[in-house]
Amino acid sequence: MSTQSDRANAIRALAMDAVEKAQSGHPGAPMGLAEVAETLWCEQLVHNPENPKWINRDRFVLSNGHASMLLYSVLHLSGYAVSIEDIKNFRQLGSITAGHPELNECPGVETTTGPLGQGLANAVGMAIAEMSLARTFNRENHGIIDHHTWAIAGDGCLMEGISHEVASLAGTLGLGKLNVLYDENGISIDGNIQGWFAEDVAARFEAYGWQVIRAVDGHDAVELKQAMETARKERDRPTLVCCRTIIGYGAPNLQGTSKTHGAPLGAEEIAGVRKALNWGYEPFEIPEHLYEAWDCREAGRAAEKSWDAKFEAYEKAHPQLAAELKRRMQNELPQNWNEALHEFARNEQDKPSTLATRISSLNCLNVLGPVLPELLGGSADLTGSVGTRWDGAETLDINAAGNYLNYGVREFGMSAIANGIALHGGLIPYSGTFLVFMDYAKNAVRMAALMKTRNIFVYTHDTVALGEDGPTHQPVEQLAALRTIPNMSVWRPCDTVETAFAWEAAISRQGGPTALVLTRQKTQPQKRDSAAFGQIARGGYVLVKEKHELALIFIATGSEVELACSAAQCLTESGVGVRVVSMPSTDVFLGQSDEYREAVLPGSIRARVAIEAAQTDFWYRFVGLDGRVVGVDRFGLSAPGDVAMREVNVCTEAVIAAARELV
Repeated sequence: MSTQSDRANAIRALAMDAVEKAQSGHPGAPMGLAEVAETLWCEQLVHNPENPKWINRDRFVLSNGHASMLLYSVLHLSGYAVSIEDIKNFRQLGSITAGHPELNECPGVETTTGPLGQGLANAVGMAIAEMSLARTFNRENHGIIDHHTWAIAGDGCLMEGISHEVASLAGTLGLGKLNVLYDENGISIDGNIQGWFAEDVAARFEAYGWQVIRAVDGHDAVELKQAMETARKERDRPTLVCCRTIIGYGAPNLQGTSKTHGAPLGAEEIAGVRKALNWGYEPFEIPEHLYEAWDCREAGRAAEKSWDAKFEAYEKAHPQLAAELKRRMQNELPQNWNEALHEFARNEQDKPSTLATRISSLNCLNVLGPVLPELLGGSADLTGSVGTRWDGAETLDINAAGNYLNYGVREFGMSAIANGIALHGGLIPYSGTFLVFMDYAKNAVRMAALMKTRNIFVYTHDTVALGEDGPTHQPVEQLAALRTIPNMSVWRPCDTVETAFAWEAAISRQGGPTALVLTRQKTQPQKRDSAAFGQIARGGYVLVKEKHELALIFIATGSEVELACSAAQCLTESGVGVRVVSMPSTDVFLGQSDEYREAVLPGSIRARVAIEAAQTDFWYRFVGLDGRVVGVDRFGLSAPGDVAMREVNVCTEAVIAAARELV
């Protein structure tokens, strides 16, 4: 017969053996959290190892992702498609058991974690998504969306500033189905945390509006079960369960010290663990009776089968709602969802408006909102400035089901929460702030790209042209930073028409996030023939054709397209063959065929000028070392926008001067 202690010790053994074999990893937290994970996985978590994507499963997030062997161990033991060979190949090339949990690499991993605190933020986003979908789809006697989000977070997660941002919002929203298990072991890499983290964490979370269960013995399965059951019953507040654990539990000489945190225990200490825990098995050996005791597949099948029966009844009672839920959870967009957007773009081409592209973006949202109920917007306390709330949007808060979320001044938290919303499924999040404040959120933006989430970042006030707020608010290097993130798609449209295409691309894209970079100042609408209109979606296209033999190419984005067009007109009048290429998305353009890119930017034409009011280095890949870039390689200044742009030498005269150096 196996006991809960035996099941927990199986986690400890796998964790220490895998780290020892890899000679790399973090055994301390998995060994300290073994009882917590065993109680959660075997007693509380509603999941099906045979279908890790079941819609109504509880979500689990390991926020302290360095403790990855905790997650891999319970996935393996409970019946997920994680084999003992996968455990043995921990941290090795091509293994699904990477150093930190990676989404879409290992079955049962709900999010990529490692940067501390972001997993907690993702969990908040998942709980928001569950709440939103439940309010949208549940009907009397048909609670079809009804699951919890569980997270484990360590001291390091709660030291990170993002934990304050997201825990505060979670309490304000009353996320009663969010349960966080706090690994209160008092140890981080540098040792005992009392020297740098002495606050009363429980009081802090109570101040946020959470239910807090204090001083739970993290090695007592009975106490843990009672605490988790109390957490599950609470529906009006998120819950923090403070689990007092001993890091590296079972290591006779090292437990309770930072020496177990991020290094193998060594053969001698591991032998001591086996003796202390009465674990008489060889490395990676789990006896069959323990596998049987851990196996969650039968319970998982039963849980999903029961839900299937509920959904069948729901489908009969509410067929349209059921069909809509299926569509959303399968990441399918409504049929012909973009027709109204295409019509809007054609109308704008025929009857152009002189608008800031942030307003153009809002106009696009007014077209998209009514046809895409899965859109969940928001901003970091800049709704009116960034134009993210469309006319029919309703606020999502503690009392109301809506499609717009006020994140407050929490750029980092907002971006990471939106990642969690996207990961949950059923919703497409978009969120807005000023481009310069992307820096606050950069790591969450990077994680969106790493995980390939469909997360749309709306960034406005995109250049020095925003004006009087001055250099603290005027972005310079942020565009280049966004473009260098692998798998991030960036659009900087020049007018309303290009903005409509940018929104279509962002919503259509299922393999990663998109940043929409928009102006505060008005931009001139551009004239296009039908060929140019049809090529906007390719990221770069010929906007103005040369009237003489081609000698010079201007490449521009955003509000600087009008500078390129103005300069081209002057040069054309003097007999120079100038082509203007508008390139709203460099990454999309670079993804086109060689033939198309050559047609737009012929390799034979070396005289090229790129124009963008941002850091210049990025553009030399398009103009070559012989080309010129009119841009900004200094911080801005406080002045009206047009005055500031001229002061940093981004103007028609500067474009003409650069061109004259080449032809």
